[in-house]
Amino acid sequence: MNKVYINNIQKFMPNEPVYNDEMEDYLGYIGGKKSKAKNIVLRSNGIKRRFYVLEKGSLKPLFTNAQITANAIKKLENENFKLKELEALSCGTTLADQLLPGHTLMVQGELGINEIETLSASGICLSGINALKYIYYGIKAGELKNGVSTGSETSSMVLNSKNFKEESDYKELENNPGIEFEKDFLRWMLSDGAGAMLLEDKPNKESLSLEIKWIDILSYAGEMPICMYSGCEVDDKNNVTPWRAFEQQEVMNKSLLSIKQNVKLLNENITEYTVTKPIKKILEKRGLKEEEISYFVPHYSSKFFREKLYEGMKKGGLEIPYEKWFTNLTEFGNTGSASIYIMLEELFNSNKLVKGQKILCYVPESGRFSTSFMYLEVV
Repeated sequence: MNKVYINNIQKFMPNEPVYNDEMEDYLGYIGGKKSKAKNIVLRSNGIKRRFYVLEKGSLKPLFTNAQITANAIKKLENENFKLKELEALSCGTTLADQLLPGHTLMVQGELGINEIETLSASGICLSGINALKYIYYGIKAGELKNGVSTGSETSSMVLNSKNFKEESDYKELENNPGIEFEKDFLRWMLSDGAGAMLLEDKPNKESLSLEIKWIDILSYAGEMPICMYSGCEVDDKNNVTPWRAFEQQEVMNKSLLSIKQNVKLLNENITEYTVTKPIKKILEKRGLKEEEISYFVPHYSSKFFREKLYEGMKKGGLEIPYEKWFTNLTEFGNTGSASIYIMLEELFNSNKLVKGQKILCYVPESGRFSTSFMYLEVV
């Protein structure tokens, strides 16, 4: 089996940073009213700024998902790698610009390159790591010499107040003002951005690389109900009805294409099913030791979960002190599938890494409770 190396990591953040007091100037006011949830959620998640593809005031998107992804990939080009040499492209995102065709094909179109292998990885936060693992497998098996994987999000397009107008108007008629907390909650949690990694079968000759030692992905969807979703309705018994089963006006009245989070289910189960249970299993398989880990790079959506993650790891048998943690959540926000790329991009290009250091990465997904751990070595 070939060894696999991450030889370059780049990110693309659209437009200027958006600070907390500006958010509704970009996302808009639902029903012309200020959000009651906004300040509560922002105090909890600790995010100070984020990035949106939307134009301030007009709410018009200035970039598509495919465009920000392509922009991140273009930054991978240097004297050692040109896009014309690319063999495979694998892109992950929560919500592509369109239902069909696949996200990766649209990114390829933006890049203007041909005769490459492609994969579009679906899911939520794990779609970015799933895209990465596809390229990892291809190089490890000797089928590829190089490949690019990405994670990207343009959540602001879905969180835009225009998408809730029909529901807001409908609920006003029903004497039930405002949208559900489960939808409003996410408007202050999610951000836009894209990250890209170049993977190759040989390390950089004149600079550091990250060797991927392993990537483990575990899902608990067989026993856990749906928690974060879009494009469907979920009743009190967790029965799911797809949006295509509704009349078009009803889809709009209920804003079924928006993103919704079952906050109660999330808070009760996120630690057990994305931290404690999987890390126990991974420790049995991989024999990880805290003293061998130089950096822990965790994706979590909110500072609210920081201590819960620490305690969950400790309960699972791997206690990693906070001084080893590396995150940039407060400055770049929760960019979902792009978060692990955006964190690793900063660390990789920080000049802090030293040959021999080990990096443990963690990416959870609340869609139906899945998780991933990835182990890297600086070479």
